[in-house]
Amino acid sequence: MSYFMTHLHSGWHVDQAILVEEDRVVCIRFGHDHDSECMAMDETLYGVSEKVQNFAIMYLVDITEVPDFNKMYELYDPCTLMFFYRNKHIMIDLGTGNNNKINWAITDKQELVDIIETVYRGASKGRGLVVSPRDYSTRHKY
Repeated sequence: MSYFMTHLHSGWHVDQAILVEEDRVVCIRFGHDHDSECMAMDETLYGVSEKVQNFAIMYLVDITEVPDFNKMYELYDPCTLMFFYRNKHIMIDLGTGNNNKINWAITDKQELVDIIETVYRGASKGRGLVVSPRDYSTRHKY
C-alpha cells in the first residue's frame, strides 16, 4: 500500500511537510518500505487516510534514504509513527514509557483513527502531550 501514499525523499521535504500544514495533524511513518512491520502499518495508514483526511495527513519516510532525523528522533525501530501539529512535535502517552512516538505496527484501523483523532483534539487545544484512548502497557503479555 505504500505505493499509493506520499513519500518524502529528503530532509527538506520532511521539514516543509511539517511547516506548511496549518490545520491538520501531520503523521509521518519513518521506517523501511521493504520491512514487513512497515508494510502492515502502511496498509493501516492507507486504509484510514480517507477517513481522517479532514484533520490529518500521512507521509512516509524511508530512514535509509533520509537519515537526517535518525539521531534527533531516535529512529532505531523498524517502524515509527510520529505526529506533528503546526510545526510542533506532539507527544502521546501510550503507557509504554516512550511518549515521543509509536514504534510498532498498528493493524486495527479504528484504533489508529482513535489515536489520530485524540492527537488532533489535544493538539488543537494547545497540548503538547496527549493521552492515548487505550493503554498499551500490557500489549506484550509475558
